[in-house]
Amino acid sequence: MNKDKISNKASEVFDLAIKNYHVLDTVDQKFKNPFSTNTFDNLLYRKSWIDTVQWHYEDLIRDPNIDPKIGMELKRKIDASNQERTDMVEDIDSFFLEKYKDVKIMKGAEFNSESPAWAIDRLSILALKIYHMEEQANRKDTSIKHQKTCKNKLEVLLQQKLDLSYAIDCLLQKISQGKKYMKVYKQMKMYNDIELNPVLYNQSNN
Repeated sequence: MNKDKISNKASEVFDLAIKNYHVLDTVDQKFKNPFSTNTFDNLLYRKSWIDTVQWHYEDLIRDPNIDPKIGMELKRKIDASNQERTDMVEDIDSFFLEKYKDVKIMKGAEFNSESPAWAIDRLSILALKIYHMEEQANRKDTSIKHQKTCKNKLEVLLQQKLDLSYAIDCLLQKISQGKKYMKVYKQMKMYNDIELNPVLYNQSNN
């Protein structure tokens, strides 16, 4: 594994975060980042932790027997987590903007519609899918058919990881060479904004 590649570094940190979460395996556990602040690894670890907690929020809220009050509390936590996830993506993009700020953009350079951080976001989610699909493939309390189906799905996910990792590294290489350039838009979650969500601003005006 070439650890100099961003995709490999990201996958390494994502796997660590997922592994550490599952030591206690509870959404209520205290978050502790093992990496120094203001580092890229710190950003990646926090990003993966947010995604991992939200993965398990999504499991919990799908319980058909969930108490409606608890379900609503989980829905609000998922909304807050989605906002955190978006904020982390923007922080990761800011890292790349700073990293490549002095690169001279070549004439005819192409604009990439997906920023590097949103591609890395997909890699983070893919790491979670792989972890949990591998878990299902190795379950001993299920049928051979279930295990085989999950192993086949796992192979697809692993290939998807290879393809996405390659695409991320190619994109970043072209950005570093000035052959492509980044354009980052600040995401606007309208439903969380008291001035943009009509339910919220109508209540505040009453």
